[in-house]
Amino acid sequence: MKLVTPKITLLTAGVIAAASLTACASGSASTGSSAGAQPKLAFVQGVAGDEFYVSMQCGIDAAAKAAGATINTQGPAKFDPTLQKPIVDSIVASKPDAILIAPTDVAAMQAPLKAAAAAGIKVVLVDTTVQDPSFASSAVASDNKGGGLEAFKAIKNLNPNGGKVLVISTDPGVSTADARVAGFEEGAKADSSFQYLGVQYSHNDPAEAAKLVSAALAKDPDIVGVFATNTFAAEGTATGIRQAGKQNQVKIVGFDAGPAQVKQLKDGVVQALIAQEPASIGTQGVEQAIKAIKGESTQKEIQTGFKQITADNISGEGAQYVYKSSC
Repeated sequence: MKLVTPKITLLTAGVIAAASLTACASGSASTGSSAGAQPKLAFVQGVAGDEFYVSMQCGIDAAAKAAGATINTQGPAKFDPTLQKPIVDSIVASKPDAILIAPTDVAAMQAPLKAAAAAGIKVVLVDTTVQDPSFASSAVASDNKGGGLEAFKAIKNLNPNGGKVLVISTDPGVSTADARVAGFEEGAKADSSFQYLGVQYSHNDPAEAAKLVSAALAKDPDIVGVFATNTFAAEGTATGIRQAGKQNQVKIVGFDAGPAQVKQLKDGVVQALIAQEPASIGTQGVEQAIKAIKGESTQKEIQTGFKQITADNISGEGAQYVYKSSC
């Protein structure tokens, strides 16, 4: 999910955020338009209520409104394909023109989404992907591998003398998290001053992440850095380090920048965050969906950038990368 220069400038990100704020304030348009009227779009989140997907929805709502399209947004309570698949099945039965979706598993969501495409529904993958995305009109996501490498660079800046480092991720099979792990691992293994202790999986549960970190510190009390690949992993990692009394020793770099993570950054619990551009992912996803509906050429793969947020820039340019709890 390749190192690339972020494609969205700070000015553009600000424009997107402003447009998103305006659109969300007015609410999403309802579905059920008659044939030949407004394009009917559906957005299936990875997790309902998660700030990353809320921010993405802000971009989607703004772009859908600008395109004269309706949008039906739904999402599972957990990042779990057994919860997401019934939502997809229900949406497919309503026959939208296009579905924008963050698949919760590369294997489990392959068949239902391929079936939707076979039924004539345009599919745009946003954030995550599946094993074989060839059926999709487009896939829009962050450069997650580059973000993982950026996370290692942040750890290195915080620990210039090197040392033992660990990754806490969600579950294997989540495409974005796997790419972040790969990027971090590539950076760590290329630097002989660091000892990479591998990746452990918290199953998207902060309590489990805290247990894993506590156990890791009991085994290797000299760990100097932990990369947490998503919001919940970062939350649990911080708890585990605090419980072990290692706040002054272990530096945490988290991925994503929800309000809770930003508070941790400001409080000094987390030392850096790698923020994505979810509103931009949503905006570009809608643009590709509308093109697909119209029979126009689409861009099969689009990568957006990321921003490293620290205590030094959170009150300045980094502030506009913070995710939203509501539009």
